[in-house]
Amino acid sequence: MIIPQNAKQIEVIGSTVPFFEDEDTYYFDSSLTAPPEPMVNAMVGLQLLDDKHKLVMINHKSPMGLFPKIKESFDYEVVELPNDTVKVVFIKKTNTSVNLSNVDTSCSGSGCMH
Repeated sequence: MIIPQNAKQIEVIGSTVPFFEDEDTYYFDSSLTAPPEPMVNAMVGLQLLDDKHKLVMINHKSPMGLFPKIKESFDYEVVELPNDTVKVVFIKKTNTSVNLSNVDTSCSGSGCMH
């Protein structure tokens, strides 16, 4: 499992999967969910980030529709995992404010995370 054993489960309003936190990272696994759940969970997770924390998303594929929507406020790295999933690590860019309220989380066209 990608989520460390010492990570504690936390309540995240609006999420559809469990979230976990350790010293400097939030984690969630949306690899078993269907669209639009991965996008919804990514968006609520990104709102948790500050200059000290990063967010790790485990998903069945890269959320390509999400990246253009958040690129101004977040850096991200995609790592292919051996079990046909991906790990996406999101880091808030320093000195940026985060306003995700205008990001469309619906699943339509190329914005879907199938």
